[in-house]
Amino acid sequence: MSSPQKSTETRKTRDPEERSAFYAVTIFPLLILAAGVLGFVLPGAFSGLSGWVNPLLGFIMFGMGLTLTWPDFGMVARRPIPVVIGVIAQFVIMPLLGFLISWALHLPSELAVGVILVGCCPGGTASNVVSYLAKGDVALSVAMTTISTLIAPFVTPVLAVFLAGERMSVSGGAMMMSILQVVLAPVLIGLLVRWLLPRIVTGVTPVLPWASVIAISVIVAIVVSGSAAAIVSAGLLVLVAVILHNGLGYALGYGAAALFRLAPSARRTTAIEVGMQNSGLATSLAHTYFTPEAALPGAVFSVWHNVSGALLAAFLRRRSVSGR
Repeated sequence: MSSPQKSTETRKTRDPEERSAFYAVTIFPLLILAAGVLGFVLPGAFSGLSGWVNPLLGFIMFGMGLTLTWPDFGMVARRPIPVVIGVIAQFVIMPLLGFLISWALHLPSELAVGVILVGCCPGGTASNVVSYLAKGDVALSVAMTTISTLIAPFVTPVLAVFLAGERMSVSGGAMMMSILQVVLAPVLIGLLVRWLLPRIVTGVTPVLPWASVIAISVIVAIVVSGSAAAIVSAGLLVLVAVILHNGLGYALGYGAAALFRLAPSARRTTAIEVGMQNSGLATSLAHTYFTPEAALPGAVFSVWHNVSGALLAAFLRRRSVSGR
């Protein structure tokens, strides 16, 4: 049996990737909050960068592809039921919550589209780190995020058109092509680069969380700079919608996993995967096809779900996994 001193030393000697990810997810909310403030206070400094939103999201997804390995896909074959439950919960719970919250709060059409788009997107990459910090099932988290991301080009447009079609003037086909270009293609390219150049990728992996933090922070600043009027008029309403969406996602995700009697660590992971969205994709889609106001819920969600995720991880980490 290992001594307490040895256990402490083991915690202190995490590999560089884990340490970098830990610090990134801790500081991330502060950085993107600062970026949002800068975008609001100095809109002129970022408004001219609107064309950067999609390339920045593509860069983030390329980084995600660099972190994937073939064993991540093997997890789906070895334990398909928890993965399928999590992915189905992701694409059922969050889209319906987005629709119901928009209806209950009587959100204007632009904001409602933004909230629904957030719900229709796949899980966010930060969920993997939050699952690790919360003592969840990290391998399951990576598998859920990977599968939901890979099927998003086909599922997200269908859900968005079904739930917000009357508010949208864009076709599902156009949205599908955008997701293929800025999400799926970069992920697959990143996976290929890792396969061809494993040593080089291993060397740069510790900086990837920081690169993603910087990229999403710039996206938030750009979106906020174009949404200053909407923030003044409806900022509090959007924040309420986002908090409800995220919080209910955690609760219902955990409930779905418990309903199917998944292991306690898998319940934590499913809650986190369902509650934390790829809000950068929602922001990109809204920014490309709708108004700056429609992109606001995604930007606010980017800030809030990282704050709530860090708090949830801190809470769960202090509770034994057996105690659920």
